[in-house]
Amino acid sequence: MPAPRRSRRHEHDADNAPADPHAQPVPTDGHADREKRADADSGYDRPSKSQRKRDSHALQKLGVELMALRDDVLVRLPITTELIEAIRMARSIRAHEGKRRQVQLVGKLMRSADGDAIRASLSNETREHRVATAVMHAAESWRERMLADERVLANWLSEFPDSREAVEALVPRARAELAGGAPGRAFRELYRKLRDQLERQAVEASRDS
Repeated sequence: MPAPRRSRRHEHDADNAPADPHAQPVPTDGHADREKRADADSGYDRPSKSQRKRDSHALQKLGVELMALRDDVLVRLPITTELIEAIRMARSIRAHEGKRRQVQLVGKLMRSADGDAIRASLSNETREHRVATAVMHAAESWRERMLADERVLANWLSEFPDSREAVEALVPRARAELAGGAPGRAFRELYRKLRDQLERQAVEASRDS
């Protein structure tokens, strides 16, 4: 026997019936909304997909830049031995397709690297390189002026009195070498002594800063 049909009036009354205050709300949000709400409750701000993509591209670009570095710089960076070997291999490959695949491998390994730590380490390397270059130029300048003017030697010794024994005897010998037509051992040794003293000064200054 077929079920009796509800009248239109009954349907209208059911649609407009007051909500049951004890009824449980029907979930309407999707999986993505639940993930966002869970992240918000836990205090975790998940990066967007586009941000993750930009970060990945930045790491891949950084990996390509690392291939231009010397090995002695690479080994001081906070990267894995596997990544160092992949970079070395990429530098040595000449065939276009083989190099392209190796560069892709470098980019893949870079995904798990700490880009901020690598950039900070590179910044320190750059700063140390600038200091070393400045020390070299300063030592060359001191040597040139010292050999040309006796007063410069006195100025040096007043600033670095502990270097008197190492430097003072080299100056007349280096002058004699230049007068003979060619710089020799004393000329080179004088530069090394001046450079070493200036390097120690730079290290002490960096510790005090």
